[in-house]
Amino acid sequence: MPPVRPMLAALVRELPRAPELRYEPKWDGFRCVVFRDGDELELGSRNDRPLTRYFPELVGLLADALPKRCVVDGEIVLVTDEGLDFDALQNRLHPAASRVRKLAEETPASFVAFDLLALDDRDLTAEPFDERRRLLEQILDTAPARVHLTPITSDPEVALDWFNRFEGAGFDGVMAKAGRKPYEQDRRSMWKVKHERTADCVVAGFRWHKDGQGIGSLLLGLYDDEGTLHHVGVASSFAAKRRKELVEELAPLREGALREHPWRDWAQATGEEGGRMPGGLSRWSAGKDLSWEPLRIELVAEVRYEHVQAGRLRHGGRLVRFRPDRRPESCTYAQLEEVPPAELEAFFDEVRAG
Repeated sequence: MPPVRPMLAALVRELPRAPELRYEPKWDGFRCVVFRDGDELELGSRNDRPLTRYFPELVGLLADALPKRCVVDGEIVLVTDEGLDFDALQNRLHPAASRVRKLAEETPASFVAFDLLALDDRDLTAEPFDERRRLLEQILDTAPARVHLTPITSDPEVALDWFNRFEGAGFDGVMAKAGRKPYEQDRRSMWKVKHERTADCVVAGFRWHKDGQGIGSLLLGLYDDEGTLHHVGVASSFAAKRRKELVEELAPLREGALREHPWRDWAQATGEEGGRMPGGLSRWSAGKDLSWEPLRIELVAEVRYEHVQAGRLRHGGRLVRFRPDRRPESCTYAQLEEVPPAELEAFFDEVRAG
């Protein structure tokens, strides 16, 4: 019975290699544990947030695809003919029921299953992953549209091919799982290898940390070909000591920052449609204060990021170092590495149908 805390993954820089490891693509979507008990079917997130009301179209599909009593771990994704669209998936988390129904028809989601935690009266979490996968292959009916079984391989060279070939389609990277391990809730008992690159970005502002004692995140910008500075994401996850150091380092850039700031019209923004304004609220923020402090456009930061989607750094970035040797106007979109979208037809029949 819910709640179930999903098993987590530790980030590693290189693909682990061992005979007992199994590899899967890492999907860019919402982690979801499906609970089926007869006519009852619930979709739960990794943080116990109920997802059922946001994805009503999946309830009927999964009822057709799953046996009467089971618990399945997987990912909700939104598939387009150009790849997985995480921004469109986020838009599905809308408070209005009428809007939810409309989006379910216009942008239907898909489900990718990758683990089986219970079947009938049997708790499978103590069983090795190889056994759970064998049973999942037996019980999952992938005939219904938009229900899929994740690919798997024990060959690291195949996994590396996935890592390189499917990146442009929105895949996060590759997962590695030990075939003999049980399902360990809320523990980092798997490994994930993710794409990472660096880019030089303009530091155009910051947000205070929730403790009020330091910098929580840096607001990043890049210039387009017309010379417009766009907000592309944030750099965050600073240690407590570094948060306090940044307050002193950024203080000189706060004086008179708003006077000629390219984002000055956004300074009081609280919810502009599209979510690209630095002061805008996201559906994940749940009313959290996202107000920001402008900085004079003088500072450049080298930032580590995973990949770009819709002109923004996905999952945020990490500060590597400040670059006093770089001028802000040199920070353009041209430096971002573009990876051509991979062909998805081998995985998703909805792409072929579309």
